[in-house]
This record gives sequence, C-alpha cells and structure tokens, in this order.
Amino acid sequence: MKRALLFAAFCISFAYAKDHPVAQSATLLQMDSVECGTDQKSGKSFAGEILGTDSAHQKMHTLLCQEYLLQSDRVIYRIRPKDDKHPVLLPVGEKAQFRMDKDHMRLRVEDLDSKERDYIVVSMTPRSAATQSLESRK
Repeated sequence: MKRALLFAAFCISFAYAKDHPVAQSATLLQMDSVECGTDQKSGKSFAGEILGTDSAHQKMHTLLCQEYLLQSDRVIYRIRPKDDKHPVLLPVGEKAQFRMDKDHMRLRVEDLDSKERDYIVVSMTPRSAATQSLESRK
C-alpha cells in the first residue's frame, strides 16, 4: 500500500512539474509615440437634449501609445504596454529580461524596479533582415 501511494505521488509530481520558460536578455533600443486610436466625446448634455439647445458637435483627439524597440540576440521586437491607462516609461538603452507567456511578453527591467510587466508584441523581425533593411536605407 505504501509503495502504491509513493509511486502515485512520484507520478503526480512529474505531471505537475512544468518547465518554466527561461528569461531571455535584450536591450531597449528606442521608444516611439504611435497612434493607437481616437477618443470621442459628445458635446451633448441631458438638459440640452431635452430643451434642444445643445449643438451636436463632437470633440475628437487621437490617442498616443508608447511603442518600444527591443533587440534580443536573434530578433527585434516592437512592443506596446498592455496597460494603456498607466504605462511605465522604460529606460532606453538599458538591458531587460523577457519571456513569452501565451500571447503576450512579460518584461522586466532590473534597473527600474524589477517588476514584470505585460506587453503586446506588435511585430517581430529577424536581426539579419532588420540590419539589411537599415543598410538599404543608407
């Protein structure tokens, strides 16, 4: 009985043992502000709609998001913060560690505060193709 329990516990431990992705090292090359949508507010109020005095003008402005260029050993990533309301400004030129977790990137900058933050990967370019495109622009 003891052997059966010990064998079951041993098998269960292998079932739950999971390889955690190893963090890769990269450098933050640059940060750009890119358009990521528009914000639209109506000039109408409740009282104005009832009385018919409000005009139907709209207030629109474009929203800007931070987009970073992250260069690893083999790939250059374009990433945006997943939390659009409270994005943290990352130090450009610093080293960062990242790992891919399902459909997003978990990024940590040690010199900042060592917290892991979620980022959306906008694009990925192999480094050889990126350097060739930079050379062709010159």
